Amino acid sequence: MAQTPSNMLALGTKAPDFLLPATNFNTNFNFAECKGHKGTVVLFICNHCPFVLHVIDEIVMIANDYRVQGIGVVAISSNDIVKYPQDSPEKMADFALENKIDFPYLFDESQAVAKAYDAACTPDFYLFNAEDRLIYRGQLDDSRPGNGIPVSGSDLRNAIDSIIYNRHLNEVQKPSIGCGIKWK
Repeated sequence: MAQTPSNMLALGTKAPDFLLPATNFNTNFNFAECKGHKGTVVLFICNHCPFVLHVIDEIVMIANDYRVQGIGVVAISSNDIVKYPQDSPEKMADFALENKIDFPYLFDESQAVAKAYDAACTPDFYLFNAEDRLIYRGQLDDSRPGNGIPVSGSDLRNAIDSIIYNRHLNEVQKPSIGCGIKWK
């Protein structure tokens, strides 16, 4: 299992906009339609990555826990579906249903959105504040498949809490580790 780290987009970057089809809703979404009034988590995932499968339950819990506190969540898959048909939009819809994903799960067929976010791996996490400025990019937590550390979501939860409770967030952040995005 190859381990690719996040590219660590510069803090303060304005959230790149997008207009992508949701595989679990019958419509397209842009950034403004996904954002929360306090902040927004944008994550790059896919259906088959063992790193994503390891943490998907925690991702869904975070979305459910923080939605009521004004945090929007959107997931994007940018993998090449010709080489990786298990990541097709139809399979993404199935994955969303199986994993109880009720936030938009978008398909980035052109891979332009992944490039705009400088996404590198799945999962790759970005947290934007109410002004759509990047305040966190990095890992969910220290857990990885097979390392024995329980999944807690602690790093991302701490970053979200910094928005909600107006706390200082350390700018030293650990990159996410996962499967590389499958580029065309």
